[in-house]
Amino acid sequence: MTQPPPPPPNQPPNQPPQQGGFGPPQPPQDATPQDSVPQDSVPQNAAPQPPAPNLSKAPEPQSPPQPPAPGQGAGASPSTPPPPAPSGPPQPEPGYGYPQAPGGPGGPAAPPAGPGYGYPAQPGAPAPGPSAYGHPQPSPYGQPQPNPYGQPQTNPYGQPPGYGYPGQPGQPGQPGYGYPGQPTVPMQPQVVGSGGPAGPGRKINAQVAIIVAAVVAIALIVGGGVWYANSGGGKKEEEASSGGANGGGGDKGDTGGGTGGTTSGGSEKAPADPSSDVLFKLAMPVVKKDDNVGVRGSWLTDKAYVKTGVNGITGYDPAKGTKLWSIALPGPVCEASRFATDDHRTAVVFQSSTAKTARCDQIAAIDLAAGKQLWKKTVTSGDYAIDFDNVTVSANTVAVGSTEGGAAFDVDSGKVLWSPKPADTCYDAGYGGGPKLVAVRKCGAYDNPELHIQTIDPVSGKVLSEYKLATGIDYASVVSTEPLVVAADVGDSAGDGSGISDFFSIDNKTGKLRTRISVPGAEYAADCEGITRIEACTGLAVGNDRIYVPTEEHDGSGSHGRTNEVVAFDLATGKQTGQRADAGDGYTIYPLRMDGSNLIAYKRPPYDKGGQVVSVDGGSFKETVLLENAATDAVHDLETGLSPEYSEVLFAQGRLYMSEVYVDDDASSGGDPEYLAVGFGTAGS
Repeated sequence: MTQPPPPPPNQPPNQPPQQGGFGPPQPPQDATPQDSVPQDSVPQNAAPQPPAPNLSKAPEPQSPPQPPAPGQGAGASPSTPPPPAPSGPPQPEPGYGYPQAPGGPGGPAAPPAGPGYGYPAQPGAPAPGPSAYGHPQPSPYGQPQPNPYGQPQTNPYGQPPGYGYPGQPGQPGQPGYGYPGQPTVPMQPQVVGSGGPAGPGRKINAQVAIIVAAVVAIALIVGGGVWYANSGGGKKEEEASSGGANGGGGDKGDTGGGTGGTTSGGSEKAPADPSSDVLFKLAMPVVKKDDNVGVRGSWLTDKAYVKTGVNGITGYDPAKGTKLWSIALPGPVCEASRFATDDHRTAVVFQSSTAKTARCDQIAAIDLAAGKQLWKKTVTSGDYAIDFDNVTVSANTVAVGSTEGGAAFDVDSGKVLWSPKPADTCYDAGYGGGPKLVAVRKCGAYDNPELHIQTIDPVSGKVLSEYKLATGIDYASVVSTEPLVVAADVGDSAGDGSGISDFFSIDNKTGKLRTRISVPGAEYAADCEGITRIEACTGLAVGNDRIYVPTEEHDGSGSHGRTNEVVAFDLATGKQTGQRADAGDGYTIYPLRMDGSNLIAYKRPPYDKGGQVVSVDGGSFKETVLLENAATDAVHDLETGLSPEYSEVLFAQGRLYMSEVYVDDDASSGGDPEYLAVGFGTAGS
């Protein structure tokens, strides 16, 4: 997995945890979390993984061939490439796109080979796709919890995040992570011929045998036709059910004409012509010589593209890039929540000044629709303000975490929901937000911590469920809160700085481990920061009770040489589903978020093409091009200068936004022009 760039110098270094750290009310420390499973062993329900084939050539079916499962399909391939560019070194076996057997570092060898690439895994158990953006969702927590703070309990999850946010956990009506699973359509039952001997001592003459044989042959032909018809019916049923709230139909990717239509399973429309233009370019702010300033944070509402700048946050017209409003801050933004309420309220952590000694100790709620700051807070320990490393929003709660503990506020009023407790021996390192609120809580010694993954009530802080990771895992990242998926580098085995060697799929109602998925760093290209920025995962999406993971680049069969894929793992079984979205010759594909049951992904282009945004059907894995940038040198330079590994990328309603996360004095050095953000859009978007 690739290594992201270091944080801007103006951000403070990681701090060691202080004893007596803090967080919300916790269960007794001697209570044993449910079903803790040693992570250096393979869980009982961990799935055996097939051996990894070479992805540089098309997979071949196993023998004897089996009929494909409904909904199985291939990704779209790019047009014929130009003359070849130099290719990289040959890719070592095992090939990319297949996981190793679950386990700790140096785990057991993979079991005997299963079906080849392209064949489905055993059926899972998913639910219909979620509704389109902006629909309310029921509370996932059920009955209200008693409130130790004496405040009236409200439905904590009755409001989904705002429209168009990247990688949102997928409660109904939300894009992004964590859509409730959709059932995989089972393979059609196989018809086994019945029959037996004619009976002891019985003989039949040749004429009768010929007649019987003819009848049997006719029966087999008719029976085969019935089986084939039933198979076809199953496929149609799956395609119809994948439409989610919007139903199927419409132009599903033919870019040669037509009127376009909503992609099956999602709300993003497939345009008649996906060709895009540059909508706007936001100039890079000027900073002092040798200075670096963080500009993390970008959001979409129905009326604005909002981007953090130097010492402020600005809303822009989403089609023209003209300034709509601006909020001035006394210092740089350190961290920004990628989630917001349904009425577009979010939160940031920032510095109180531009001084080199200023720390990230200020918290503010921002109304992205009105363009105003709602409130500003600090949390003190003794006579100094606490630095916070991460911030998120869940329901109407803003939660911040650090090595000195966690705190939470009501997003509307700023009222404190919980704050540090001096007597606490554990601390909340950070939180994952979205449809639920999940704390990564650390206990024990600094050099031998215990990590507890806790789903908590966002108003009271009450622990609703808990899973304890094995000792020896120092850091964990929350990939999704519903379904709950946590990433960790077990025993520092990833070896590439990505922070991911394994995913842990956890039942956030019971706290039990569902399955553990091994994703070796040499084969998979996602990243999770995890040390302090608990939600900072890129290149991943969760939906349909699956996690979608890109492979590392490897040698391809085309003239451009390098390519990769996105593969899916079932979060109930840990097995690969057999689905694969190919980037195409010279392209590199990155998951962005979910759109209903569909995956939205960005394809970084080769030197002579424009980048693409595609919708990958959650059932068939058919790719539909939603946007394609021009292949001119000027546009290509704009686009490739904002690679998704190191930048913020948003897509909604036919528009692609790419932006920087920090700026320095290179923009004023007289070289090629650099931009804070660039917007691309299709005709009429």
